[in-house]
Amino acid sequence: MSSDTPETPPPQATATDRDGMLAEGLKRLAHEDEAVPLRLGARIRNYFLTGIIIVGPVAVTVYLIKWFIEFADDYVKPLIPSIYLPETYLPFAIPGIGVLFGVVGLTLIGFLGANLLGRSLISGGEMILDRMPIVRNVYRALKQIFESAVTATDSKRAFQKVGLVEFPSKGLWSIVFVTGEAGGEVAAAKPGGEVDLVAVFMPTGIVPPTGFVCFVPRRDVILLKLSVEDAAKIVISGGMVTPDQQMARLRKLADGPKPAA
Repeated sequence: MSSDTPETPPPQATATDRDGMLAEGLKRLAHEDEAVPLRLGARIRNYFLTGIIIVGPVAVTVYLIKWFIEFADDYVKPLIPSIYLPETYLPFAIPGIGVLFGVVGLTLIGFLGANLLGRSLISGGEMILDRMPIVRNVYRALKQIFESAVTATDSKRAFQKVGLVEFPSKGLWSIVFVTGEAGGEVAAAKPGGEVDLVAVFMPTGIVPPTGFVCFVPRRDVILLKLSVEDAAKIVISGGMVTPDQQMARLRKLADGPKPAA
């Protein structure tokens, strides 16, 4: 046999030896890929994407705040006597005056509504609306929506814990927000013979305000050491964003693959 004939692995090599050779080859391939420096175009693209991630949320937030201030000024300012408007005495208009007067006005209405006279007036107005066939349905629906939104901001009633529930089938787990204990008729009914039920809100996906209110046994809820805000980020992003990995991903996107030492 010629001396320049390439050597081949012996046919009697075991499966363990072949697996070891394959793993060694993969390691060398990965090392060679890491050693390739990132091209200038790829680095510019990574920096551009990082800039979008950083500036995008800030720009949208500023735009929404600007839109809200302009919206409030357009609708509230015409209701304010000109003697109370700064532009009456200044050569320029000050943005946000409508928001300021709106907050003060809503606070005063809330103060009056908490008193006996205010409650009487509100009750009289609701009685008038209840006699209007179509208006009463719209009013009741809007009132329930606003009451739910305000109740959600109460620290005693808002989501306090995050958990996992096996849903929609065995082996699949969904994020839920634990809202409290099951009480009233639900607890008295003892569905399924369970006496220890908890109320949970299960968001449907990328639109968190929509979801299901469920009463499940406490033992079926796995509580997580995760804040409500972080869980909401996971739900809104469809699982693509994990809060504890956000900064790491930003750094990785900006730096790109590091060359081997």
